[in-house]
Amino acid sequence: MPVVTGFRHGRTSRVALDRAIEEARQRQLPLIVVHSMRGDEREQLERVASSRHEFEALEEELTKLGIEHELVEYARGNTPAADIIATARERRAHLIVIGIRRRSAVGKLVLGSTAQDVLLTADCPVLAVKPPED
Repeated sequence: MPVVTGFRHGRTSRVALDRAIEEARQRQLPLIVVHSMRGDEREQLERVASSRHEFEALEEELTKLGIEHELVEYARGNTPAADIIATARERRAHLIVIGIRRRSAVGKLVLGSTAQDVLLTADCPVLAVKPPED
C-alpha cells in the first residue's frame, strides 16, 4: 500500500512531493511518483524528453534518501488526475498527496482542476498541500 503523488515541474508539485516523501517515510511505505502527459504523440515525446533530466534527478534524490520508490511515466492521453487515480487504484494506495494552488474561477472552468478531480474521485484518503505564500 504505497503513497502516490504526481510529478510536474513547479513549486506546487515540489511541495506535494516533499510531503509525500515525508508521509512515505513516517508510514514506512513505498512512494510512487506519477508523471502524466497529454497531447498528440509528437507533443508527448517532446515533453518526455524535456522532463527526463528532472525525473532522473528525482530518481537519484529518492535513492539517496533511502526511500523505497517507483517512478511511473504515462504519455497515453489521459488527464494527470486519471493517471494518478488509476495508479492509486491499481497499487491499492494508502494515500494520495496532491499539490493545490489558488486559481480564478475562470481558470478552473477553462482548464479544469487536477486536484479537484483527484479529491472527488479517489478511493483512498487524499492529502492536499499548498506552498506557503510569499
